[in-house]
Amino acid sequence: MQDLENGSKTWSGRFSEPVAELVQKFTASVGFDKRLARYDVEGSLAHAQMLHSVGILNQEDLEAIRSGMKVILEEIESGKFEWSVELEDVHLNIEKRLTALVGDAGKRLHTARSRNDQVATDIRLFLRQEIDGILVSIRILQKALLDLAWENADTVMPGFTHLQVAQPVSFGHHLMAYFEMLERDHSRMSDCRARMNRLPLGAAALAGTSYPIDREMVARLLGFDGVCENSLDAVSDRDFAIEFCSAASLVMTHLSRFSEEIILWMNPGFGFIDLADRFCTGSSIMPQKKNPDVPELVRGKTGRVTGHLMALLTLMKSQPLAYNKDNQEDKEPLFDAVDTVATSLRVYAEMIPGIRVNREAMRRAVGRGYATATDLADYLVKRGMPFRDAHETVARAVRFCDGKNCDLSDLSIKELQSFSELVSEDVREFLTLEGSLMSRNHVGGTAPDAVRAAISRARKNLG
Repeated sequence: MQDLENGSKTWSGRFSEPVAELVQKFTASVGFDKRLARYDVEGSLAHAQMLHSVGILNQEDLEAIRSGMKVILEEIESGKFEWSVELEDVHLNIEKRLTALVGDAGKRLHTARSRNDQVATDIRLFLRQEIDGILVSIRILQKALLDLAWENADTVMPGFTHLQVAQPVSFGHHLMAYFEMLERDHSRMSDCRARMNRLPLGAAALAGTSYPIDREMVARLLGFDGVCENSLDAVSDRDFAIEFCSAASLVMTHLSRFSEEIILWMNPGFGFIDLADRFCTGSSIMPQKKNPDVPELVRGKTGRVTGHLMALLTLMKSQPLAYNKDNQEDKEPLFDAVDTVATSLRVYAEMIPGIRVNREAMRRAVGRGYATATDLADYLVKRGMPFRDAHETVARAVRFCDGKNCDLSDLSIKELQSFSELVSEDVREFLTLEGSLMSRNHVGGTAPDAVRAAISRARKNLG
């Protein structure tokens, strides 16, 4: 290997001419993988400590590496570190600077490792921390949903299927549906983290190393649960990145569904809610406009995260073992997916507490779609009518209401009895919106008491 200080590549001894400038720029990754710098240093320090423990590095070299890495981190954090495209990536940039600072000790650091297992380790360290932050953000958003749901456990709104009024539901119950989606998202992210948390370092280029290394020690130092058991798989595995993007795509899909509803609910035709002004924008030409840009952007950004998932799947689908340069293309989609889902969760957690609910508009909307028709059918069934007959009977009553331009609750007892003699005065309590909600008082139901119980269980589980 030629000396990094003379400007040659670490691998240039094999070649008779330098790499073309265009190829240097085309193959360099330092423009984006410098984001891994802190994790590269963290992994290198653990590797150095292990090399010392097995007798490959002496104490003087270890201390020199530690002091040099401290300087490098300070330079990176202050923006003074000079990144070079000619040095290809974050690893060689840091190695060159370390060698300039501490001499031969910097050159010895790369003993018993390769950039292949080094980058695989760096990405896992990076993604592990990012997932930890995302898990916290999911919990913050869930707590905001719980607070809004508690305030609106008694708020009646139309539940929709096919975007048509179906049955009355509690707005709190509706919000709790998104809580449940986020709970599954949290579980998926946690599962992804657990499977990812294995150390690749020690696999070297692809076949392991002949040096007497202690991989388990490095795993402990870096907080991994264990080591990757196969060296070929360790350097070429990107399942964890794909799995993360899959989990992130579902997070974004859930936020996108919520965004669509918020956008609809803000429309004057619904008028169910209003967002705080700080989460909206106006129009350059129409002074009356208040546009829900935040949920619209979240809805739009969902496509790019799903696209990153597809990109990574396509990237890996035809790669033979072990490492290939293709894998350099894993970082940009992964980084962007991380940033997009993390930012979307944070902005949602801030936006939810500012939602203002128009309870009257929600209640009026329920009355425009015969939302208690199923309750009337259930009433008839409880009095002995087969459900299919009850369904037909109520359908005829709805058709009659269409002709009178009224709701089922507006019909007189005599008019209702014209459809079935089973109807009596107590039918009124089944045709009220509150009666409809309260009748569904079971786990998973929309009754206010059931909603509050669900919120209480959720708060207890979140701690």
